[in-house]
Amino acid sequence: MSRFRPARFIGVLIGTVAILAVGVYGPATLLGPLPAATATILTPPASSANASPPLMPAAGSSAIVALAVDDSGAIEAPATPAAPLAVGGASEPLPLASIAKVITALVVLDAKPLAAGEAGPAVTLTTEDYQSYLDYSTRGSRSVTVFQGEVWSEQELLQAMLLGSSNNHADTVARWAFGSVDAYVTAANAWLAAGGFADTSVADATGLADASAGTGTDLAGIAALAAGNPVVSEILANPASALAGRRGIDNTTAYLPELGITGISRSYTDAAGVCFLFTATVADGDKTFIFSGAIVGEPDYTTLDSDLTALMDSARAGITELPVLTQGDAYVDFQTAWGASASGVVGVSKTQFGWQASAPVDPTIDLDTLTTGRAGTVVGRVTTQTSAGEASSALELDRALTDPGPGWRLLNPIPVITALLDSRN
Repeated sequence: MSRFRPARFIGVLIGTVAILAVGVYGPATLLGPLPAATATILTPPASSANASPPLMPAAGSSAIVALAVDDSGAIEAPATPAAPLAVGGASEPLPLASIAKVITALVVLDAKPLAAGEAGPAVTLTTEDYQSYLDYSTRGSRSVTVFQGEVWSEQELLQAMLLGSSNNHADTVARWAFGSVDAYVTAANAWLAAGGFADTSVADATGLADASAGTGTDLAGIAALAAGNPVVSEILANPASALAGRRGIDNTTAYLPELGITGISRSYTDAAGVCFLFTATVADGDKTFIFSGAIVGEPDYTTLDSDLTALMDSARAGITELPVLTQGDAYVDFQTAWGASASGVVGVSKTQFGWQASAPVDPTIDLDTLTTGRAGTVVGRVTTQTSAGEASSALELDRALTDPGPGWRLLNPIPVITALLDSRN
């Protein structure tokens, strides 16, 4: 019978541990993956101040919003209201006059869609439609002649309302689409709320009611929707052909086209003052920048002329090729467990033709998992949104992050083995 020998057992145990240490611990630490570097997002570098910010009217309420265009150059209607480039005047809702008719057109087109170039359904005018024409004509409000029993297309009704600012056509198209003006008002206010225009509401289809009111910010967003609507933009682009074969209408929307302005709605009431909805374009060679704007509550047309001229002067001075992402600017710092550090910097500068009226929004940083890498290794991407659209560039290491070597690996088993286990999960 053999005897238990403690010394022999301890020797075998130590030998086993030594073998495991050499056979398992060594390869695990020397050849296994390293722990990922810790990334810290940095505050974006401050953009340079604009030498020519937008000059906004002091009176009333006003705002401008940058517009996006597609590959064909057509304005794209925003999915949600964009933040304004600049605002001026009061922040509370003010009477909006015939800008209400632009809302009427958008709400009706939402309920009764048309494609650009389509005439749409035929609408037979009723006694109520003819009486509306007589009532507005008697009061001296804008109207376009109609007669009971006439047949107008949806497109023609919208043309008369938008181009001629016809109050009777606003009521007619609202009644046709929703059954009554009251039902239209309910639907329009729901449409405004759903669209994010919380500070704008309507009490009628025409804007003659003082309770139809909105803010410059909301109305500039509505101008953007109108400019991006293919039916509305087609009507505004072809005023000479409006109501072909019928009585003519005076185009009330055109105003200061020599300044690069395209009117969407221009009107006046005693309560609202002068109100103007528009888009404006600044071009430099093959580059263009387009923005929409709303001005309500101007005291007179002389003041409107002066304010629009000042705005467009500031636009021509301020809209230029802007640095958006600058090569070498750091957006993230990396720190390794073994004390090495590096930054993720913009690899290629990005510029945009636009108006840097406000700082770009906080950038979006997408990072790859990083342990080691040579200088110039792509480690992610930075994307930011400006008034001219989206800009994006790769982030690269500004210096190398090298392997710490066998000494650190052997003396720091916990982070190395943890990284090994994480890599297998």
